[in-house]
Amino acid sequence: MSTQQLAETSAPAQTNKALAAPTSKSKRSNSKNDNGRTPEELQAALAEYGRGDQIAVKNIKDKKLRGNLKKLEYRYKAAATNAKDAEMLMEEQQGYVEAEGMERTYKFSQKDLVQAVDVSTAQKGFDLKLPLFGPYAMDYTRNGRYLLLGGLKGHVAAFDWREGKIGTELQLKETVRDVKWLHNEQFFAVAQKKYTYIYDHAGVEIHCLKSHVEVTNMEFLPYHFILATVGMSGWLKYQDTTTGALIAEFRTRLGAPSSMAMNQRNAIINIGHANGSVTLWSPNMNTPLVKMLTNRGPVRALAIDRGGHYMVTAGADARMNIFDIRTYKEVHSYFTPTPASSLHISETGLLGVGWGPHVTVWKDALKIKQNSPYLTHLQEGSAINRVRFCPFDDVLGVGHADGFSSLIVPGSGEPNFDSLEINPYETKKQRQEGEIKALLNKLKPEMISLDPDFIGRIDNASHDVRKKEHEENVKGGSAADKKMGVEGKRKQRGKNSALRRYLRKKGEKNIIDEKRLKFEEMRKEREKRQQGLPSTSKAEELGPALSRFLQPGAK
Repeated sequence: MSTQQLAETSAPAQTNKALAAPTSKSKRSNSKNDNGRTPEELQAALAEYGRGDQIAVKNIKDKKLRGNLKKLEYRYKAAATNAKDAEMLMEEQQGYVEAEGMERTYKFSQKDLVQAVDVSTAQKGFDLKLPLFGPYAMDYTRNGRYLLLGGLKGHVAAFDWREGKIGTELQLKETVRDVKWLHNEQFFAVAQKKYTYIYDHAGVEIHCLKSHVEVTNMEFLPYHFILATVGMSGWLKYQDTTTGALIAEFRTRLGAPSSMAMNQRNAIINIGHANGSVTLWSPNMNTPLVKMLTNRGPVRALAIDRGGHYMVTAGADARMNIFDIRTYKEVHSYFTPTPASSLHISETGLLGVGWGPHVTVWKDALKIKQNSPYLTHLQEGSAINRVRFCPFDDVLGVGHADGFSSLIVPGSGEPNFDSLEINPYETKKQRQEGEIKALLNKLKPEMISLDPDFIGRIDNASHDVRKKEHEENVKGGSAADKKMGVEGKRKQRGKNSALRRYLRKKGEKNIIDEKRLKFEEMRKEREKRQQGLPSTSKAEELGPALSRFLQPGAK
């Protein structure tokens, strides 16, 4: 029987089966939910794109509240399923270098990669020879389009590195320790010898931040418009770049910091110190949220992945440790021939390490311990100062003592991007509109915490449970009341607190006045009379009626 005859004979059977299938609403609801997805599809979408726990709507007694929450849950599920369906638009996938036979990928040099890739990608690998002003610190914008260079001896340059168009070039004639782009390519910050300055795209000085003294490391929080700096004195400071207000400043009390990194998931600042510890900071607390001992020497470099799950530390003990930030435990560790000077993790999870004159790139090194690196590069006669992956591009920027090098690293860039969030090809009008939207959606610093998902959560406890907890709190009182022996806390207005009541009651026993002495004497005389002992007070002998005729001072 041919394939066509088999299809003709099977078609009627499928039609009859479709006609015989139940069409009731109750039967359809068993296979698909309200969003038109099967339970398996909905579960997969919520696991990947869901936000927070689902609300048990059936347990809510209030009909109006139950209806509103039901609509809200439906919108959340619809958003998750639509995001899952949008994956079909992500046609691009990252490609990695693959070796054949006995070859090893880390044996491939940049010359070999330039000959193997296409012409547009090959043009992205270049070297800038600047031996007089190095070593260089560098930074990419969030869309990866612009590059900022800062030499230790005062040379600062900002340009569009893809098209080769320079925006501004400065010679500040003083030490430059770090450079950082702000919310877009229009402004950047430079940590100079004493103060921190902010310049615009034309190189004009806009602000001088005199409160940020001798800054060594800087990080910018894009959703909060906050510039975080830490200096040689050990002070961590948060500066709002929209209002110019200094939000918070804390003393780390651990000396001059050796490294600094920001967690993109929760905007927590991680600082590495000379005693081998890493502290996690938020502008809402003057003490570190978490303090971890990561190395046996000064922490020279820090890096946190895009999802905020893994942290990599490199210390002076020539050891590179990988930690799971969710559990604060070490996953595994690597050794470097010399202590690493810089670390960075790409959007796809590649780990770039700069040590001595060498640059090493590791693939899948966060979750599983690898035996060999992915790619290596030798910058002859020049020490590596900083390594940074370019967003949305297979490029690794390396700042060293002799200038800057752009290395081709296949598979390091995210091939798909959200143009409403970050657009590498945005126009001037799109940049202006994006800046306005970002300012309108600006987050408050009070929202920065270790768990960013706690905002918007609903207390799922029933009314009876909350009422019982409230009664226990009122009956038991606060911890201070229990420690002082006060039963329950009085709900009074004013300053009559439990501590004041306790101190007043305790102080009354030590106060001695004439009235209290008189009462004590009368109490003693009354006790003697009850026991049949002679009384020494004439007032007690005459009684209350005749005692008033006694002369003053008579006993």
